[in-house]
Amino acid sequence: MRRIEESELIINPDGSVFHLHIKPGELSNNVILVGDPGRVETVAGFFDEIESETENREFVSRTGTYKNTRFTVLSSGIGTDNIDIVFNELDALVNVDFNTRTVKKELKSLNIVRIGTSGSLQEDLPVDSWLLSEKAIGFDGLLNFYDGIESISDLAFEKELVKHTGWSPRLTRPYVVEADKELFNLLDGGNVHKGVTISAPGFYGPQGRVIRLGLQNPDINEKLSGFNFKGQVITNYEMECSAIYGLSKLLGHKASTVCAIIANRKAGTYSENYKLVVKALIQYVLDCLSR
Repeated sequence: MRRIEESELIINPDGSVFHLHIKPGELSNNVILVGDPGRVETVAGFFDEIESETENREFVSRTGTYKNTRFTVLSSGIGTDNIDIVFNELDALVNVDFNTRTVKKELKSLNIVRIGTSGSLQEDLPVDSWLLSEKAIGFDGLLNFYDGIESISDLAFEKELVKHTGWSPRLTRPYVVEADKELFNLLDGGNVHKGVTISAPGFYGPQGRVIRLGLQNPDINEKLSGFNFKGQVITNYEMECSAIYGLSKLLGHKASTVCAIIANRKAGTYSENYKLVVKALIQYVLDCLSR
């Protein structure tokens, strides 16, 4: 059995994993992922009790119980590069024996739900609504570094998107991955919109924003909002979902993403108080997962 070298998986002197500073016993099977470290306290504020807490850089966690269900809430910071760290270390916490540095014979699957904020690309998807991501499109390229990407990707969707947008060969090829169906159905409801989410590798140019620098593809947002593949349209931008869906499938975990729409790029509108919308969404997700 292969031993994982110290340089490949760094374990801190206290037995916690390198970046997250979480020890194996401190992690729940139910993980709520948020981007903003400040939002961890908002989620943990719903817990009936808190049993452990960690903080390191942008990675802040609290583990506790809500309605007799154990949860860990963890902040990832912004971007799919951070998701690469988070998912590999979450997986190591449950599927690697830290004493022998070997992969366990029996692998565990985590339930991971990202609660985030997002911008709409469709005028009829209003601010202050909730969007559950049925699929994620990765503009980030992260998953292209891992073996097995083609087995979990919607290759036909990718091909049509590249053709429709006039995708530059200088850019990383987009990949398309579905949410876990079980978690998706659990979070679905009458007050939740469903759609296809783009994860961009930046907030400005990669999402079609112009301040001083022009865009390589100036009409990209019009092309994206007008894209339709077998009745599926692209609904929103954010910055983490694609890596969450891709890595969860490759590692054998269940993942879904639900975001509060705080801006509508087509209508030019922005939420007046998105924090209240996010707080209501947090309670909705916790209630869904604790049934």
